[in-house]
Amino acid sequence: MSTHSGKSIPARERLIVALDLPSADEAKAFVTKLGDAACFYKVGLELFMAGGYFELVDWLVARGNKVFVDLKFFDVPETVQAAVRGLRNRGVTFATVHGNQAILEAAGREKGDVKILAVTALTSLDRGDLDDLGFQCDVEKLVLSRARRALEAGCDGVISSGLEAPALKRELGSRVLVVTPGIRPVENKPADDQKRTVDVAQAFANGADYIVVGRPIRQAADPRAAALAVQKTISDAFPA
Repeated sequence: MSTHSGKSIPARERLIVALDLPSADEAKAFVTKLGDAACFYKVGLELFMAGGYFELVDWLVARGNKVFVDLKFFDVPETVQAAVRGLRNRGVTFATVHGNQAILEAAGREKGDVKILAVTALTSLDRGDLDDLGFQCDVEKLVLSRARRALEAGCDGVISSGLEAPALKRELGSRVLVVTPGIRPVENKPADDQKRTVDVAQAFANGADYIVVGRPIRQAADPRAAALAVQKTISDAFPA
């Protein structure tokens, strides 16, 4: 049964392109190359360590792009609260937070105009990895529990595999934003670090509100054409 996202989000904004590149200059060149094929970008740890992070964020916002700050804040609540406060009023749409209830509540208190997404279980983890980390419960139950607690803490949504999206929408409905990374083409069995993956169409059929796509676009022979192909799949899933 489809749990197709019912949120009124412009179709072209549902694709978030991951700017996992070595420098801000390379990120800007890539964004320029994609042009109108994408309008929403994730800026993560690799670029944070490269320098010029917030100059890049401000550049994207000034161009009219939406920005997802993916730094997975995980520290004592007071520090996370201060970090989230520093994102307010600069045009950032999403930010990620990891950690326990006190950390999520700290982020929820200070979010202002930023939507806070709680990390559930990374898509690079499979059952064996979760066992190693001491999570003996079912992955779906773990994700649902974390999502419920995130909403109670004042967060807006979660980062979740498309495999768990149906349960999230079934149990929590439109109250929770579901942002799904680890998207891979249907014909491409991943040979990288992503394990719990779905393709574009399945992610939205399962209830994702947004998808994050990195390597399948970035490493394509023609990244712009790859992004446009994803956008075509999305527009077919959400006809005007």
